[in-house]
Amino acid sequence: MAELKSSGLIGRLDKLNEFERQPVTLDKLQSGRHFAGVFAGEHVAATEFVIGALFVSKGAHTCDVIVGLVFGNLLAVLSWALICAPIAIKTRLTLYWYLRKIGGPVVMVIYNILNAVMYCILAGAMITVSASAIRIPFRIPVQSGWFPTDIRFVFVVLVVGAVVVTLAIWGFKKLAQFAEVCSPWMFLMFIAGALAMLPTIVADMPEIKSLHSFYDFWRLADARIWPGPQPGQTEALGFLHIASFAWICNLAMHLGLSDMALLRYAKRASYGFYSAFGMYLGHYLAWICAGIMGAGAAIVLKTPLTELDPGSVATTALGVSGAIAVVIAGWTTSNPTIYRAGLALQITTPNWPRWLVTLLAGAVTTIIACSPFVFTKLLGFVALYGLLLMPIGAIVFVEHWIFPRIGLTQYWISRKGELVNRPALIAWGATLAAALVVVLTGLLHLFFLIIPVWVCSAVLYIILSAFFGAREKLPEPAEEESAMPETAAVDSEERTESVKKSRIYYISGLIALASLVFCLGISIWVAASNEDVYAGRLEQFKKVLLYATAIYFVFGTIWIFLKEKSEKKGIERSVPVSGYET
Repeated sequence: MAELKSSGLIGRLDKLNEFERQPVTLDKLQSGRHFAGVFAGEHVAATEFVIGALFVSKGAHTCDVIVGLVFGNLLAVLSWALICAPIAIKTRLTLYWYLRKIGGPVVMVIYNILNAVMYCILAGAMITVSASAIRIPFRIPVQSGWFPTDIRFVFVVLVVGAVVVTLAIWGFKKLAQFAEVCSPWMFLMFIAGALAMLPTIVADMPEIKSLHSFYDFWRLADARIWPGPQPGQTEALGFLHIASFAWICNLAMHLGLSDMALLRYAKRASYGFYSAFGMYLGHYLAWICAGIMGAGAAIVLKTPLTELDPGSVATTALGVSGAIAVVIAGWTTSNPTIYRAGLALQITTPNWPRWLVTLLAGAVTTIIACSPFVFTKLLGFVALYGLLLMPIGAIVFVEHWIFPRIGLTQYWISRKGELVNRPALIAWGATLAAALVVVLTGLLHLFFLIIPVWVCSAVLYIILSAFFGAREKLPEPAEEESAMPETAAVDSEERTESVKKSRIYYISGLIALASLVFCLGISIWVAASNEDVYAGRLEQFKKVLLYATAIYFVFGTIWIFLKEKSEKKGIERSVPVSGYET
């Protein structure tokens, strides 16, 4: 039985080492291309259809959206690059395991269970969004209540969930490969959909017969896409709301340090800037394009934008390719989310392999996804989720960087052998309680609590730690996880030999690229059409786009497979570089 287990599927899954409790080794570090793909794939997501439409329905002005998103996304990129990435490459650990040294086992377990539950709900929302597109060809009605009203929708969710969980089990490298193929096409679908819907919006505004300049587009956007508050609308999103939302949207990942799980594979801290691929392709251009698509779809379907789901918006603009885009965008977001949930739960189930924990987390996520409420309540959940976990990120940052500089003992809880870090629990609970009071009394909007909560958590933790024993001089722990020098990672990269790539590699890459260029070209062709030929061109566009999509995924998959194969050969032929003890 032991031999059967070791040679079968279970044995192969058990060998999937994702370094849940130890630093990532030198040979497992990934190139910047992988992080560009993961960030772009995760943040060019199905929810961008929802958020882009939100700015339209919430009465935002054009200037507030276009300029506010520039600043908000910049703050997010800097948070990844300057806060999260340096700690990740210094420790090479997940936050879930590093927190054990700082907060002790009790704080670690509380945080990881809470974080995993939040991740499961978030990933469930992504799966639900994907299912909202697949329901269309089966004529399943829109699911927007607390519970599903059609059993067919449940079956669709189960199938989507099975694919997502399978990819999450295979680990970081497989997630990166999947995102690398999908990301360029997904981003292009947002642009193509926006271009295809522009003539519909122009036709709804007779004073602008066609778009000849950026000024014409700005006038159109002010009048039909982001016109500002509407009559009877009591609350509207302004510049500060939009900029803050762009920053808080992934608060748990950057300032909350959850993305240490991904960035621990980076060769250097500067790889945190690759988050710009997600922020400016996804949370900037995709949100703007989604707003244009949403405004156009509302006109075509003669339905208020607030009553449209992502599947309806994407299908109206792009046809079947739009439904595929929503499905894949949901996958590329939920995959790394379930991956993180599995890592978080793995810490609290020490005798279970990561694949099994991820499988169980994925099963729970899929069950949650069957209830559409996780999608309809998504925006409020995202903001509260980030605020709930962000104080722990502040506490870890303070102990990692500040304690050694102000004379406090780093990892003092672990060195004293205590089970719980009381200052951490008090700082976490007190700041969240204060934030709740501020929100409920209306003193400050939820989006504006980032800086006050982070600073209060950090300061309160420093003061309480000094009082509870962090000023004591304690012996070094018996075992220290040694971090990997950045120079070693660079040296490894330089020693990798290049391997001659096959002719099929170049041909498949050119065909995939040509199909993307064709998709962009035909969408411009539709956008440039006049009122007489627009309807016919739009229908042709939707049909041809599906064929171009199929060609891209066939040859894009071949290209990425051959690329990974050649890189693997290059690493195997390179001069060995000694690693480090864990």
